[in-house]
Amino acid sequence: MRVGVISDTHGLMRPEAIDALKGCELIVHAGDIGKSAIVEALEALAPVQIVRGNNDLKLPWAAHLPDRLRFEMGGWQALLVHDIADVPDVLDEGVQVVITGHSHKPLIDWREGRLFLNPGSAGPRRFKLPVTVAVMEVEGKSLVPRIVQLLE
Repeated sequence: MRVGVISDTHGLMRPEAIDALKGCELIVHAGDIGKSAIVEALEALAPVQIVRGNNDLKLPWAAHLPDRLRFEMGGWQALLVHDIADVPDVLDEGVQVVITGHSHKPLIDWREGRLFLNPGSAGPRRFKLPVTVAVMEVEGKSLVPRIVQLLE
């Protein structure tokens, strides 16, 4: 199962992001979406799991989106929140993947057998940070994440 992870689009859906997510069986958006058209574009590619970010709180169309979401992807239990500060100090034992956004900094960090993943930002460039998404290959007990740089 191929899972695409995107965050911090802030209303900008880059064609490079769409290309990187094509072929994914599931897409995860970690918040700060910006426009409902972003959700529609992602849903045209694959089913979407999504949370709202701090910049989505004031947007009426995003009012129904959760701040925290737990879901299953290819047999792996995932927790999705926008800001890593909102991840509980003590995670449920079943959570194997924690997906966040907010910082715009891509991160793949395995901590005691649990993956912490931030795909970085696919929206407007912030400071000198890269413009990225993440893709995970999930097969049985194997989960292989990678960061995909969209722009040089």
